[in-house]
Amino acid sequence: MRILGIDPGIAIMGYGVIEFKENKIKVLENGVVTTSSKTKTGKRLELLYDNLHEIIEEFKPDEFAIEELFFNSNVKTAIIVGHARGIQVLCAQQKGLPIYEYTPLQIKQAITGYGRASKSQMQLTITQLLNLKAIPKPDDAADALSVALCHALSQRFKERYRLN
Repeated sequence: MRILGIDPGIAIMGYGVIEFKENKIKVLENGVVTTSSKTKTGKRLELLYDNLHEIIEEFKPDEFAIEELFFNSNVKTAIIVGHARGIQVLCAQQKGLPIYEYTPLQIKQAITGYGRASKSQMQLTITQLLNLKAIPKPDDAADALSVALCHALSQRFKERYRLN
């Protein structure tokens, strides 16, 4: 099974593609898509959509996992990031991918066993679990791999205990 994990954002959208096969997880790709704050919001959303569409076309994931938004105290920022997340979900929906959403707490719990893990704890853990040589950079790329890994671990748990 191929999983595309997304760390949503408008300025930086992190993505990570992993393959989960025979109890082994392999990173196929990870990175970020960036947009400039000098570009109008509509164009930024279009750029995110087009780039995500290309990622989906190239890697042909079976499932799509995305982080739910953490409430931001800056309402304007939260709304714009919500627009970006909506575009990202729409792109996956239009490609016919099953969509799974995870809270930051669920992701941290699945990866480290502790729902309040620090960013550095998360990064070290995914580096070890995914057998990477270095912590993925930037943080958004590492976060996207965490989302994909969280989904893979959740699916393995469901299959193991036949919870569907």
